Amino acid sequence: MTRLPVRFWGRVRGLLPVRSDFATMARNPRRDLLAGLTVAIVALPLALGFGVASGLGAEAGLATAVVAGALAALFGGSNLQVSGPTGAMTVVLLPIVAHHGPGGVLTVGLLAGLILVALALLRAGKYMRYIPAPVVEGFTLGIACVIGLQQIPNALGVPQPEGDRVLVVAWRAAGAFLSSPNWTAVVLAFGVASLMLVGARWRPTIPFSIVAVAAATLAVQLFGLDGARPIGDLPSGLPAPSLGFVDLSALGSLLAPAVAVAALAALESLLSATVADGMTVGQRHDPDRELFGQGVANLAAPLFGGVPATAAIARTAVNVRTGAASRLAALTHAVILGVIVFAAAPLVSKIPLAALAGVLLATAVRMVEVGSLRAMARATRSDGLVLVLTAVATLTLDLVLAVIIGLVVAGALALRAVAGQARMDRTELRPDLPGSHSDEEYALLSEHIVAYRIDGPLFFAGAHRFLLELSEVADVRVVILRMSRISTVDATGALVLKDAVEKLDRRGITVLASGIRPGQRRVLESVGVLGLLRGREYPSTPEAITAARALLQGAGVLPAAVPAHSVAPVPEEASP
Repeated sequence: MTRLPVRFWGRVRGLLPVRSDFATMARNPRRDLLAGLTVAIVALPLALGFGVASGLGAEAGLATAVVAGALAALFGGSNLQVSGPTGAMTVVLLPIVAHHGPGGVLTVGLLAGLILVALALLRAGKYMRYIPAPVVEGFTLGIACVIGLQQIPNALGVPQPEGDRVLVVAWRAAGAFLSSPNWTAVVLAFGVASLMLVGARWRPTIPFSIVAVAAATLAVQLFGLDGARPIGDLPSGLPAPSLGFVDLSALGSLLAPAVAVAALAALESLLSATVADGMTVGQRHDPDRELFGQGVANLAAPLFGGVPATAAIARTAVNVRTGAASRLAALTHAVILGVIVFAAAPLVSKIPLAALAGVLLATAVRMVEVGSLRAMARATRSDGLVLVLTAVATLTLDLVLAVIIGLVVAGALALRAVAGQARMDRTELRPDLPGSHSDEEYALLSEHIVAYRIDGPLFFAGAHRFLLELSEVADVRVVILRMSRISTVDATGALVLKDAVEKLDRRGITVLASGIRPGQRRVLESVGVLGLLRGREYPSTPEAITAARALLQGAGVLPAAVPAHSVAPVPEEASP
């Protein structure tokens, strides 16, 4: 009983920051401070935009970027990761805000944080790498479409229509615009988006998002443009910690969104950390510590009026490209945004909502890697199908359901492909001695003995095909199953093999086996296959053929004069 607490606290200590994390911050602070400043400039309009898109307002996005950004930088598993509000989170949070209000977001954030911490303690980080790439790409494409559609009301300058589905809301917003056009909002939104997209290709090092937003805000203030709704008043400083939970009766309905938030935070954060590792030399993240850091960040951010957070690939990439070398850069980004919250809230409140919509429209476009999608779709039909299906499900259904659908379909197609690699081929017996006498013996043996070589996995996805083939063996006296090339066998495969042997036995056909691997004996023994083959199992195929010959001689089918070495199988390495 005493070992469990010791192991538990050992795992907890393994997830906490260590001295080396802080030592790296002092190696090159100037580069980290400059990188943090650059990331903060890029992150400011995104934090404001995602806060508005979540339904809680721009201040929620800023609070998330400050609190979650600082805590994830301290406790996370990557030296270069930058965390904050992201588009994927807004997709989940918008319906929660609509149905449960800010208290629902707080509850979901706390539950998601607990789930992430539990996953870290269970060391589940390493399993995230098994999510297929088409699922990730399809999910990213679907999220990009959802984010883009969510911006349609603000980009068109119309009030937010009612509805939970983004396609329905975007359609209603388009109808409202046609009845009363607001060209000022359209010009601001698409002007900001165009400047960001064109500028990023022209000068990638310049943060055109802040340039475009500043230009749009200045134009509205100087020319007094009608139809450009501002963000509105922002609180000067972070709100005090809040404990506005929802009623316990609503807790059950929030569990699924909390799982969705935790899954998104885990997936996006670990994917972002992997991207950061690939952009650097010598940097490797700890996936379990990263889950723990995101858990801590999501426990704290909602308490200060923020929304659930995750690592952001775009901001992390900017951090790496600008020379960040330690956690100091991400901490600097959070501190600078905190200063903006306290010192520049009146200025930030004048930013037009249409300008932020343009920032998020450009972000949605840049999330889509056309080359990667094209390569994935061309790889195999299965990859293309999984990608498209996941993207469509993300756009039209629940996010968690979309990922589950993608995983299930990808798994089913993978099993089908693996099962298709399994083969059972009839192998011929070969005369080794020249002359007509040997040919006669060879013909006589081939008439009564048939050998099958099983290649690949013998498991539930394709085992019944073997049963059908074995059951249809023509009238022979002996069937030899060459099993040395079976890569794996499960209980279903073993049961199918047992069924086939029993059916052949009932027809009077003796089944011999050769080359059973030691690692496969346990499952074959558990379902009774080895018991059924007891006395008819041989280490090699030549020994099985010798036994088959003796069996036929005893039955009077073969003359006793047949030499023992006259017939041999095709060698295993030379078999087709």
